Order: sequence, then C-alpha cells, then structure tokens
Amino acid sequence: MTTALVSPAQLTDPELHTTDDAHALWQWMRANAPVHRQPAAELPEFWSLTRYEDIRTVYRDAATFTSTRGVLLRPAHLGDDPGGGLTLALTDAPRHKQLRGLMAEWFNTRAVRGLEGYVRAATRTVLARAVDLGECDFAHDVAGRLSLSVICHILGVPDRDHEDLYRWTNQAFDAHISLVSHPQLMEYFTEMLYLRMEQPTDDLVSALVNGTVDGELLTEEEAVLNCENLIGATENGRLALIGGMQAFLEHPDQWARLGEDRRLLPGAIEEILRWTSSATHSMRVATRPCDIRGTRIGPGDRVVLWLPSANRDEEVFHDPYRFDIARTPNRHIALASGEHFCIGSTLARAEMHVLFTELLDSVRRIDQNGPVRRLRSIAVNGPESLPVRITAH
Repeated sequence: MTTALVSPAQLTDPELHTTDDAHALWQWMRANAPVHRQPAAELPEFWSLTRYEDIRTVYRDAATFTSTRGVLLRPAHLGDDPGGGLTLALTDAPRHKQLRGLMAEWFNTRAVRGLEGYVRAATRTVLARAVDLGECDFAHDVAGRLSLSVICHILGVPDRDHEDLYRWTNQAFDAHISLVSHPQLMEYFTEMLYLRMEQPTDDLVSALVNGTVDGELLTEEEAVLNCENLIGATENGRLALIGGMQAFLEHPDQWARLGEDRRLLPGAIEEILRWTSSATHSMRVATRPCDIRGTRIGPGDRVVLWLPSANRDEEVFHDPYRFDIARTPNRHIALASGEHFCIGSTLARAEMHVLFTELLDSVRRIDQNGPVRRLRSIAVNGPESLPVRITAH
C-alpha cells in the first residue's frame, strides 16, 4: 500500500480505486472512523462501514437493512433503483426466498457437479486459444470468455450465440453502463423469453418464465431483469479469476507452492476471494432506527458496506495484507453473508478450481506481458486488463 492519506470523501471517486490508496484509506477509517457519514453531493448522503463485524451484522439483518431500494450507490437525481422488488438482488423476504427458489437448483452443489464437464471443456477451449495467441489479455481472452460461456450455458443460450453475448456484455462493462441499457442484449433475451414460454427446455430461462412466485408467473420485466442480473454478476466472477491470476503473478512463491501441493487449492480459492474482494461496495437502506458502534442510524438512511475493507480487517485476519494460500481460518465475506449470500458462490469456486488446475496441468509458463490496467469504478474492482504470455508444456 501507499502511505498517502486521502479523505474519506474520496471513496466515491472512481480514480481512487485504480490504486492502493483506497486500502490505505480504509485502514485509517477502520481505526478512526469505522462509521462515517458521507454528506450528500452528486451521490445521496450515506454512512460508510469499514469493519468486518459491522458489515456482517448489516448483511444478516435484512429486516432492519433492506435491499429493495438498491444495493449500489446511484446519483441522487436518479432516485432508487427501478429494479427494486423485481430481482433477486433487490428483494427482501419472503419474496426473495421464493424467487431464489426458482434459480437455486441451477447453482447448488449437485448442479455445479453436473456442470464440471462443461466448465472443463470451456476452460480448455479458452486456454488453447490463449496459447495459440501466445500473447493475450487474461482478462478478456481467458477469464471473461470462460465466465460468460458458463452462465450462457446455464441460461440456455446456444453456443453459436455466445460470441455475440460476449461482445455485447463487454461493450456494457467497458462503458460502465447497466446491461439493460444495451439494446441488442435486451432484445436477445426478450425474444428468448417468448420462445421459452412456447417451448420450454431444461435451462434457467425456462425456469424463470414458467415458474411462479406467490402463485403468479413473473412479469416479462422481472424475467428480463433477473437474466440481466445473472449475467451482470459474472463481472464479479471474472474479476476474481483475473485478480487471482494477478496475485499469483505477483507472488510466484505461492504459485510454486500450489503446484507442489494441489491439496492447497481449496484454501487458495478462498484466499483469492478474500484478496480480490471484487465487489467494492454493497448498499442497504435502514428501515428503522438502529445503532452501529454508538452511532444513530435513522430510517431511510443509506448504509454502504466496503467489502475489501472488511476482508482486510486486522481484528479478523492475521497479517491481512499478505497473500497466503494456506491462510486458516479465512472467514471472508467477499460473497456477502445472510440471505443475500451469493447464489453463484459454488459455481464461482468451481470455475476457479478448474481454471487453476488446467493452468497447472497444461501451461509451462505464464508471465505478465505489460502493465495492469485497473477498473475505474466504485462498484467493482480489479484488473480491467492483464496482459500475459502463455507457454504450453
């Protein structure tokens, strides 16, 4: 980390998150201002939480801290998230549990085990392409293609259309706009929804358009927005893959250690998730008065949870700024906690397990081949570009 101290007001500056200065600031806030009020500006007023226990408590108290008004900071003039109450991420109990039930069987342990063959084949395809290129961008040519291919397979998108969806989602991610703002992407899923209404198949889109919540079918808007949310969530997954590779490139001793003892891989995956913490923040809105560390939070107040800070909390993690694939215990909350625990957590771990196993098995060398470019965002963080040179055995 750098040692320059910046103001908590700069947490909402995307430029800050392209450097390690954000971690230096969070470290200072954990010690000096763990519950900090951010005055209204372009963004509405909110409270920043930087301590692990406070963040986990908010996650686990959905009755006091609602998700229905949005889970990400938005400019004040835009108001609450229009998807509130419609998508898995933006619903509370009991509807959240019922909506989650429509999707859960596609992401549980049994389903992910059934997907391992597909994930392995997709991984080998992207790695073979990367090896043929010799020099490539791990972010786009490996992690991005793999994560998008897997979620498309689950949704039921034919293989022939994966390249189109990969191009459209990249355009949205690169422009830092919502996927619903991309006309071709939304048109594609709207057409797919109508097709699955008439001809359901064994895929997640069919489950969304033909399943019921409270005895009623989802509306077209709900189905489309939930598809968009699932695809959008792959950005966090691919950032964990990219950030994990970057961590190994920067800590070659840990890569060598993993190569010598594959039994360390499950723990390495947890350390990658903690280390990358690709979701920079998550937001909740208080439904009733409450106290956090003696600070009064009023109903309607926005509370922002800075996850990378929680996963570097010195009170929870020994030597938190050290990347250690054998770290134990490792009670990170990179995938949230409580009823909004990431539905794709098992799948994300499986993708990492397969990717790093295949890299160890099939690649003789992987070297960084240029400077890393980090995302300029307060919502997600990690490498936007990771140039590498890959040499096969």
